[in-house]
Amino acid sequence: MIRLATIGTNWITEKFIDAALQTQQYQLTAIYSRDIHKADALAKKYQVKTVFDQLTQLAQYSNVDVVYIASPNSLHFEQAKLMLENNKDVICEKPLTSNLSQTELLIEIAQQNQQLIFEALKTIYLPNYQLIAHYLPKLGRIRKALLNYCQYSSRYDSYLNGNNPNTFNPNFSNGSIMDIGVYPLNFGLGLWGSPNRICASAVKLESGVDAHGSVLLNYDDFDVIIWHSKVSNSYLPSEIQGEKGSLIIKNLSCCENIIYQPRIGEKKEITLKQHSNDMYYEAEEFAKLYRQRKLDHNGLVYSLLSSKILTEIRKQTGVVFPADQDLLI
Repeated sequence: MIRLATIGTNWITEKFIDAALQTQQYQLTAIYSRDIHKADALAKKYQVKTVFDQLTQLAQYSNVDVVYIASPNSLHFEQAKLMLENNKDVICEKPLTSNLSQTELLIEIAQQNQQLIFEALKTIYLPNYQLIAHYLPKLGRIRKALLNYCQYSSRYDSYLNGNNPNTFNPNFSNGSIMDIGVYPLNFGLGLWGSPNRICASAVKLESGVDAHGSVLLNYDDFDVIIWHSKVSNSYLPSEIQGEKGSLIIKNLSCCENIIYQPRIGEKKEITLKQHSNDMYYEAEEFAKLYRQRKLDHNGLVYSLLSSKILTEIRKQTGVVFPADQDLLI
């Protein structure tokens, strides 16, 4: 069994724990939180005896093989670095770090310490995402793609009331492109790789982060348009258009439903049945890499490219984080 520890006690941590345990390849052995009461509560739910509120204690704990990190974005680099330097493999929620420089350095640290670093890009490991990639040739020459993820944040009302929640605070390397836009961005990069040109726009809040925005990725003879927002909802699906047909995708982050619409002929639902926990497949993928000790895996290509594009998007839209000045190198 892979001995797993977690950093963070929010809903996504619980969802990943459930996914990992459902693969029957992990054993949860330790839980960390800055708030020991939160650590205790999560540990009680999963019948775990070991909890920490000091990161160095977790890093030095011998009964852990891999640490799953689901803390605020700005903490990913420091926490992952500490774990890697203490002979722990790392699964880190997206985005892996705050910027490209941090991502490059973190991967270098992992390689120097012969440890596995893995970004939890759940979408690209889903069976329905693989199905979409398989269907692309049926569409003929690709001409347009609209990748859409807009979700009104549960913290936005708090922000409007004068508070400064993490999700709209640049100190935590947050905002729409980092929290929401990263899903359609990774979706597109996983299918088509690095674009030739990038054009990004965004509307910023007074806090300094982006509330919503659009990104145009150009691939010479076709464009990928990304819509992202944390201050409005969208009820439209995403779509990939080719000269011979289109794919219509509901909820692209989990590829909930996929329709194939040929230019001539009847539309057809092609959705595959997936595990009820859409994080199951990333947990399974990491377990495979862990057992093979495949440190230089394909996921690192996605992580570096995603980090490069995210950094460029923020450069174009004027979203700056404290982490951009203090790279801890």
